[in-house]
Amino acid sequence: MATVIKPDFASARRHFIFTDEHEELRESIRRFVIKELQPHAEEWEQTTFPDWVFERMGELGFLGLDKPEEYGGQGGDYYTSLVLTEEMAHAHCGGLGMGVAVHTDMAMPPILAFGTEEQKQQWVVPAIKGAKILCIGITEPDAGSDVAGIKTRAVRDEATGEYVINGAKTFITNGHRAHVIVLVTRTDPDAAYDGFTLFLVPMDLPGVVREKRLEKLGMHASDTALLAFQDVRVPESAVLGQVGKGFYHIMWELQGERLIGAAGSVAGAQRVFDRTLEYAKQRTAFGRPIGRFQAIRHKFAEMATKIETARQMVYTTAWRFQNGEYPVREITIAKLYAARIAVEVADECIQIHGGAGYMKEYGIERSWRDLRLNRIGAGTDEIMLDVIGRSYGL
Repeated sequence: MATVIKPDFASARRHFIFTDEHEELRESIRRFVIKELQPHAEEWEQTTFPDWVFERMGELGFLGLDKPEEYGGQGGDYYTSLVLTEEMAHAHCGGLGMGVAVHTDMAMPPILAFGTEEQKQQWVVPAIKGAKILCIGITEPDAGSDVAGIKTRAVRDEATGEYVINGAKTFITNGHRAHVIVLVTRTDPDAAYDGFTLFLVPMDLPGVVREKRLEKLGMHASDTALLAFQDVRVPESAVLGQVGKGFYHIMWELQGERLIGAAGSVAGAQRVFDRTLEYAKQRTAFGRPIGRFQAIRHKFAEMATKIETARQMVYTTAWRFQNGEYPVREITIAKLYAARIAVEVADECIQIHGGAGYMKEYGIERSWRDLRLNRIGAGTDEIMLDVIGRSYGL
C-alpha cells in the first residue's frame, strides 16, 4: 500500500545560511534574553535600559560575535550578527535592541574597518567587553537624509595640530550613555563629497554637551540625545580613516546598518505576529476562536506571506554580503520592504486585537510604535526609493 504524503506545515527546517552552531547560538541568546532582559521590558519603557546590559552581554560574548578574535570577539561570520538581532526581539523592547545594534553593528564596524591599531585597542576591545559604549553621529538638526548637508565643522589648528570641532547632532541613540562617538564632520566646505572626515570623539571632552534627552513616539527604552560640540579639541590621532573621505566611509557603514535594520524589522514583525496568533486562538467571539473566522485567517495569511518574503530577501542578501559582495541595491530593497511590512504587520495585529490592541498592557501598540522608526532610521523610505531608482541609471 502506497504511503500517503501529507503537507507538512510544521516543518522547521532552517535556512541554508545557518549551521548547527548558529542554532546553538540562537538558543543561548534566546534563553538569556527571555530570562534576563524580557522581565524588565515594562520598567525600561519608563527609565531606559541600564548600562549593565552591555556589561552582561559583553561577559557572555554577545557583543563581538562577528568581530575578530584578536580584539576579544568570537570571530564568527556575519550570520551570527543576524542571529543576535533576531533573538533580541524576544526582549519585547525595541529600544533595547536598537541601542545594542547601534553599538555592535553601526558604530563598531567603521572603527574596525578604518581605525588604526591604537584606536581599535582603545575603543573596540573595551566595547566588545561592554566596558565602553559606542554611538554614531550623522544626523543634525538641519541635515538628516541629506548627509551632504552636514554643517558640523572640524577645523585644523595649525599651531597645535589639533582639530577644533563645532556643531550639533540630533537623534543620537546611546548619546547620553556613550563613552565615544563616531562623528561625521565637514573639514573642507568647498570640496563637496571629498570634504568630510570622521572623528572618534570621547564624550567626556570639554565642549561636548549632552543637551537634551529627546522624547519619542516609540523606542522609549533607548536614550536618544541632542548633542552640541563647542570648540571641542581633538588630536590628529582622533581622525578615523582618511581625512576628506568621511562621506564614503559613512556610506559604507550605512549599508551594514540598513541590512541589520532589515533583519530587525523582520524579527520584530515575526514576534508581534506570533503573539497575535496566540491571542487569535484563545480569544472567542460568537462561540468560537476569532482565528477561525475567514476574515481573520486571511489577515494572518497575508502577514505571513509578507514576513516570509522579507525574511528570504534579507537572508539571501546577507549571504551575498558574507561572500564578499557589496549589493547596495539589494540591501536597500530589503531595508525598504522589511521596514514597510513590519509596520503593516504591527498595525494589522492591533486590528486583530481590537480594543485590547490599543491598550498598553498587551504590548501590541508598543510594537507598532517601536517598529515605525524603521521606515525613517538609517534612511527613510523615500531615500531608499531614490537609491533604488538611481541604481538603474534613472
